Amino acid sequence: MAAGYTFQSGNTPLLISVPHDGRRVPEDITVRMTRAGRSLPDTDWHVGRLYDFAAELGVAMIVADYSRYVIDLNRPADDAALYDGQLATGLCPTKTFAGQDIYEGEAAIDTQQRVRDFWQPYHDKVQATLEALRAEHGYALLWDSHSIASRVPSLFDGELPVLNLGTWDGRSCSRAIERAAVDAAVASPYDAVLNGRFKGGYITRHYGSPGHGVHALQLELSQRAYMDEATLHYASEKASQLRDTLKKMLHAILETAASNAVILSR
Repeated sequence: MAAGYTFQSGNTPLLISVPHDGRRVPEDITVRMTRAGRSLPDTDWHVGRLYDFAAELGVAMIVADYSRYVIDLNRPADDAALYDGQLATGLCPTKTFAGQDIYEGEAAIDTQQRVRDFWQPYHDKVQATLEALRAEHGYALLWDSHSIASRVPSLFDGELPVLNLGTWDGRSCSRAIERAAVDAAVASPYDAVLNGRFKGGYITRHYGSPGHGVHALQLELSQRAYMDEATLHYASEKASQLRDTLKKMLHAILETAASNAVILSR
């Protein structure tokens, strides 16, 4: 079986992770899905395309091939809840964010097989890449990249800000890195929040370990900033402006990291 992701290497200490833009679903799973499930409505549409400038920045990037409906790479393998008291969308979801069934009838899911075939290879690559970056640079940076519809009543009230930074309430990265990202976000044309509804999922929490030289942040984007949410079409003009902001945010954390390399590598 193929690895289930695409990967490009870089020459900076930064890895961009895109776990939810995958659209592939194995045929044996597809045939059991409802029409709503097959439409993959909860995909982080076009996030890989938004960040396709990574190569010109010398930044490594990993992008999942398979849909989050096959397995959610941003959930722990034991499916433990990430947010107390809030809707848990699950390691192998059976309902869409809107509450529609993903499968016809009872969903017979071999979770262990999906973890082995789809979840583990992605995480093995992230772990190995971060270890290599830390060995080469003394520290590693992880930027976990997501997007979501502007309004998802089952998950949050009202309309989501465009830039939603998460650092697990400051536990997944140094304060200097967090501040650099926040300052760049606040200086952008978009509304921004730190550790609001999205504080960082499994990837940010698991790999972010400032005491061991790995600094992780999650950015959840509101999709209205770069696409037509009704048609799911990528809006190039809007996306171009957003890409400028994303570049500035990444430059900010890279420059801050370089100037604090001795501290970050502790």
